[in-house]
Amino acid sequence: MDESSKQHIKEIRSPIEAQIGKVERYDTEYERNGVSNIFMFFEPLTGSRRVEITDQHTAVDWAKQIKTLVDDDYPNAERITLVMDNLNIHTGASLYKAFPPEEARRILNKLEFQYTPKHGSWLNMAEIELSILSKQCLDRRIPNQEVLKKEVSAWAEKRNEHPTPMNWRFTTEDARIKLKKLYPTID
Repeated sequence: MDESSKQHIKEIRSPIEAQIGKVERYDTEYERNGVSNIFMFFEPLTGSRRVEITDQHTAVDWAKQIKTLVDDDYPNAERITLVMDNLNIHTGASLYKAFPPEEARRILNKLEFQYTPKHGSWLNMAEIELSILSKQCLDRRIPNQEVLKKEVSAWAEKRNEHPTPMNWRFTTEDARIKLKKLYPTID
């Protein structure tokens, strides 16, 4: 799983429509209209994804997403391995902020956290999915969260109609070479 944000930008002047031989033109001036958070959950073995848009990105927001992962996405799973970056809210403590202790413990008992190394977010496949989302869907001005939700939902639905498992080619041997400086050494 990974997160990103998207700034909402409203046009101040109407764009000039595209014509034969000319692309659409718009003014560089715009109005900033807030920011939304994007949660991306990607299942590399099936190629499916769940994308949620929220107002903010707090420990409680993250905990609610994790509860959805456990209860709705994988209700029959004994164990869910969750790969994510080492952000301060990506911990069991966030679950305890959001839910009563028994509920937080129930959710935690189904999870195994795997953190990507510092400066290694590219090892997180959800980060790759966010990059694809950005290039295919978010590479333009989006005026508000309502439009963002509609656009992202349509993108995810289309991608999920023809899921493609991720063919990860980064091997353990490659990791030992590329990430050598991250491995402990004995002096």
